[in-house]
Amino acid sequence: MKNLWSDTSADEYADSPLQLRVYSSRLLGQQADLVLHGGGNTSVKITEKNLFGDEEDILYVKGSGWDLSVIEAEGFAPVRLKILQHMASFDQLRDADMVRMQRAAMTNPYAPNPSVEAVLHAIIPFKYVDHTHADAVVTITNTPGGEDKIRHIYGDRVLIVPFVMPGFILAKKIYQMTKDIDWAQYDGMVLLNHGVFTFDDDARRSYEKMIDLVSLAERYIDDHVESREATQRADADDCSEADLQMLAMIRKQVAALRGTAVYALYDDSAEARSFADLDDVDAIATRGPLTPDHIIRTKQSPLIMQQASGSEFSAVEDYAAAYQAYFDSHASEHQVCLDPAPRWALWKRHGLVSFGATLKEANIITDICRHTIKAIQLAEQLGGWQTLPASELFEMEYWELEQAKLNSSKACPELEGKIALVTGAASGIGKACVEALRASGAAVAALDIDAAIEGLFGGDVLELVCDVTADAALKDAVISTARRFGGIDIVVSNAGIFTANENIESMDDDSWRLSMDVNLTSHQRLIKYCVPLLRHGIDPAIVIIASKNVPAPGPGASAYSAAKAGLTQLARVAALELGKDGIRVNTIHPNAVFDTGVWTDEVLQGRAKSYGMSVDEYKANNVLHTSVSSKNVAEMACAMAGTTFAKTTGSQVPVDGGNERVI
Repeated sequence: MKNLWSDTSADEYADSPLQLRVYSSRLLGQQADLVLHGGGNTSVKITEKNLFGDEEDILYVKGSGWDLSVIEAEGFAPVRLKILQHMASFDQLRDADMVRMQRAAMTNPYAPNPSVEAVLHAIIPFKYVDHTHADAVVTITNTPGGEDKIRHIYGDRVLIVPFVMPGFILAKKIYQMTKDIDWAQYDGMVLLNHGVFTFDDDARRSYEKMIDLVSLAERYIDDHVESREATQRADADDCSEADLQMLAMIRKQVAALRGTAVYALYDDSAEARSFADLDDVDAIATRGPLTPDHIIRTKQSPLIMQQASGSEFSAVEDYAAAYQAYFDSHASEHQVCLDPAPRWALWKRHGLVSFGATLKEANIITDICRHTIKAIQLAEQLGGWQTLPASELFEMEYWELEQAKLNSSKACPELEGKIALVTGAASGIGKACVEALRASGAAVAALDIDAAIEGLFGGDVLELVCDVTADAALKDAVISTARRFGGIDIVVSNAGIFTANENIESMDDDSWRLSMDVNLTSHQRLIKYCVPLLRHGIDPAIVIIASKNVPAPGPGASAYSAAKAGLTQLARVAALELGKDGIRVNTIHPNAVFDTGVWTDEVLQGRAKSYGMSVDEYKANNVLHTSVSSKNVAEMACAMAGTTFAKTTGSQVPVDGGNERVI
C-alpha cells in the first residue's frame, strides 16, 4: 500500500486540524483498495469555544453521504464529544434513537448527519481516528481461521473485534472491551469481516499506521498466493448478436422486478473473464459480499447468467424466487421485502454485468464487484472464501438505517435508466436531442459522420464517428451501444442532409442518390438493426425526424422532399409492423429551425429574398409569429420517447410555429 503523505501539502494545513483531517481523509479515499464509494469514515477531536465563550470538545466526524476521496470540511459533522461518550455508557439504544440523539448534539444544524460510527470514534481516546474497509485485511478475515491469521500478522499491535453490526451495538461492544485497557498499546483495531481502525494524536502517524497495517496484510497475501494477476483466456471473443439480445432481455426482466428502468453494464476485462471461466464460479461467487456494507449495493449474491441459447431464459425468475425464500426465512413480521431484482450478474464465459437505475449506481456496483472477485480468488488460495452467515447478512441488508437511505431517494428524471441512440448528433437537432435526452436521465449513444462528435458531450455519452450510409459501420454502432449500456430503448433517427436546390430537369444523379442514401435508406437500415434490441427494450420508441417538406413541399427540393416523404411512409409502415412488439414509431416534421447547419446565412438570405422579406421577418413567418429552435424539436422527441406518447404510434407532429400550407 503506497504512502501518499506529503509534508509539503500537509504543512499548508498545520494551523487547522479540520483541514488536515480533510487532507488525510482524501489520501485514504484516493486508494480504492482502502475504501470504495462512501465506505470508511474518519474523525478529528477539536476544542472550540461555544456561543457562550466556553471551551467545548467537538468530534468532527465524516457525514453520511460523503465520499472520503472528495470530502470537504463541510462534509464533517460537528458533534459534542461528551454527549457521544455518555451515549456509549447506555445499556441499550436503538440505532434510530442514536441517530436522532447524535443529530441533536450537533453544533451546526446544517451539517450532514454524523456517521453511524460516531460514538465509536468518540470513545477512542485519540485526536485523529481513521477507519477503512481495506480489501487485504477483509479478504484475510473472510477465510477459515481468519482471526488466527490476523494475530499471526499483527501480534499484539491490534485489538481484534469479532463481527458486530455497525451502529450502537458495535460501539457498545468496543466500549465494554476497552474500559480497562491502555489504548496506547495498540496501533489499531481489526474488525473481522468489516475493516480496520487506526488512531493517533498526530494526523500523519494515524494515516501511516493505516498504510503500515494494510501493507502487512498485502505482504501476507503475496507470500501465500501463487499470483495476484488475472490471465485472459486465449479464445476470448466479443459478444455475439444473440448474446447482446439475451443481455437486453435480461435487463428488461431485471427492470420489471425492480420497478424501474436499469442499465446493464458489461465488464469483459481480463479479470472479469478469468473469474467467469472458473470451474467452481457458481459456488464461490454466491457465498456473500466482500464486506457486509456492500450488501445494500449488491445484495447477497449475483445472478448467474449462461451463454445465449434458444431456450427461454428463466434465471431471473429463479433468482427472484430464491431471494423471496431468503427473505421469508429471516424476516420478522414488521419487515417488508425489498425488490427481488439482482444488482449484478456473473455471466459465465463472458464476465460480469452490473445493473443500476443510474449509470452512477451501475458503475459503483462494477467497482465493488471487481474488488470482490479479486478478493474471492485470493481468499480461495488462502484456505477458501468464507463470508458471514446469511442471517447476519440479512440483518445488515434490512438494517433500519440502511433502509432509511433507500427511502430518502428523490424523484428521478422521466427517462432515467433508458438507453437512447441518436444519429446526426454533432449539431443542430441531433445535438439538441442528445442534450435533452441526457437532461431527462437517459444514457445516450451519439452518432455522426463528423469527427467533431468525439469529445463533444463528454461524461457517459457514447460518442461514435459513424457514416450512416456505411452499412457495416451503422450495424457496429448499434452493437456498440447495446454492448456499452445493455440494450436500446429509444432511437432518434435524425441524420439528414439538404442537397443543393435543383429542379428535377437539371438535377444531378449523384445529388439524388446521396439524398436517398442519407435521408431514407440509412434510416431503414438503422431501424432494421435496432429492432431486435428494441423488442427487448423498456417502453421502446422510435422517433423519426422528417420535414415540413413532406406535407408542404417547395420547388427545387425534389430530392430532399421525396426522400423525407419516403421516410415518413417508412415510419408509418414501421408503426404498423412493430406495434405487436410494443415499439412505438412517431414522426416529427420540423420547419424553419434556423439554428441547424442547413440554414446558412446564404440560404437564409436567399429564402427571405424569394418571399420579399427581411431575414428577421422570414424567421417568424408562421402562424404563431415565433421562432423554432433545435431545442423545441428535441423536447418533442423526448415527449415521444416518454409517457406523453405512451399510447400513441404512427403520428406525425409538426414543430413549425404553424405553417399555413401544412394546416
